Amino acid sequence: MLSIQSVAPGSIAEELELQPGELLLAVNGQPLRDFLDYVRLTRQVEELTLDVRRADGEEWELALEKDADEELGLEIEHPQPTQCGNNCLFCFVQQLPRGLRPTLYVKDEDYRFSYLYGAYVTLSTISEEEVERILTDHLSPLYVSVHASDEELRARLLGRKTLPPLFPLLERLIAGGIEIHTQIVLCPGLNDGLALEKTVTDLGQLLPGILSLALVPVGLTGHRAHLPPLRTHSREEARALLELVEKWQQAFLAQGNSRFVFAADEFYLKAGVDFPPLAAYETLPQYENGVGMIPLFREEAAEVLKAAQPLPPFMVDCLTGASFYPEMKKFAAALSAKTGVKIVVHEVENHFFGGEVTVTGLLTGADIVAALQGQLQSTILLLPDVVFRDGEDLFLDNISPEELGATLHVEIFPIAANPWGIAQALEMIGAELTEGAESFAKRPDSSTEASQK
Repeated sequence: MLSIQSVAPGSIAEELELQPGELLLAVNGQPLRDFLDYVRLTRQVEELTLDVRRADGEEWELALEKDADEELGLEIEHPQPTQCGNNCLFCFVQQLPRGLRPTLYVKDEDYRFSYLYGAYVTLSTISEEEVERILTDHLSPLYVSVHASDEELRARLLGRKTLPPLFPLLERLIAGGIEIHTQIVLCPGLNDGLALEKTVTDLGQLLPGILSLALVPVGLTGHRAHLPPLRTHSREEARALLELVEKWQQAFLAQGNSRFVFAADEFYLKAGVDFPPLAAYETLPQYENGVGMIPLFREEAAEVLKAAQPLPPFMVDCLTGASFYPEMKKFAAALSAKTGVKIVVHEVENHFFGGEVTVTGLLTGADIVAALQGQLQSTILLLPDVVFRDGEDLFLDNISPEELGATLHVEIFPIAANPWGIAQALEMIGAELTEGAESFAKRPDSSTEASQK
């Protein structure tokens, strides 16, 4: 049974008169063990029967019909993630500075979160009972960090003396109908070179059960004291890797209908080479892993620029991380030329994490203040939503947008972190300015007649 935390206004749950504190016992006759069961049994289902225990202890059976993709409007108690038992050489959590909220130091290793949210897990400590649940409930797709197919090397990367073999488990899951996305965090001198070629080959033999493989660069902050020495790829190494990726993609295409292996955008930026066309990323299966983000941004930017219309003249500021600054500045200049709006782009360096961290999504409020204090040219700051922690309107250092706006003396305008988000924000601001001007013009004391009196 699961406790109802809240009920969304205007939702199906409100129509059913469900209340916070009541207990959801079963869906379509199946008892609920946790939040995962609730999501699995209500997602993409049109007819539902809910068994509910009301506040007075009385149990009700509620039947309903809904659109397959329609939410019930219930917030259900959420499980705490299973803690990771690994000690990965490249673990990002271990590279965090002190003083952050305790939840940010949680290392999760939970197959449920992999299914629900696309979180990568190693499956290194999964129990037989959990494997059986994955197969029985068909929790697919899953997202698995492989890092190396050589078991001794994989154990070393995960900071373990020994590990249960991964590939027999992958084969078992695939035989049971589970599809899997995989990733390799590449650490130069450890799991690249011949080790990488072996891993790509071994995973490729599990096609089509393995849907995709992302190669992502190791993320290193400036807080690695007493941690194993690691480094990022050089420009030449990144170029050599991309040549290999192209070779592998062509080989996999010749075998089937997928390129299978994809490199993160950071490798193209580091190598200084052109990105493949967006079509080469197929369905963008690894987009959330930083694969294909810039090609998609460029595609959407072209669409936005084609549709853009002149707007009332005004000015806004916006920000981005160091790695995306050239791309953002180029788009902003083109959009300014089409709309007449002056867009001032600010590059914000990440001093909070330091090291090799340059992405926008890991910027903190403190670094934004440090970079923009006294530098803003307007009273409006467009803030990409990727800077907020998931599900919260707070930066990683617990500063709120309101605090940021008060400190910088600007109005904060949160936007979706894509070209359409920027364009829609400009249109909304332009419409407000136009409406405000029209309202002012209609005031009696602003008319020509009134001024002549």
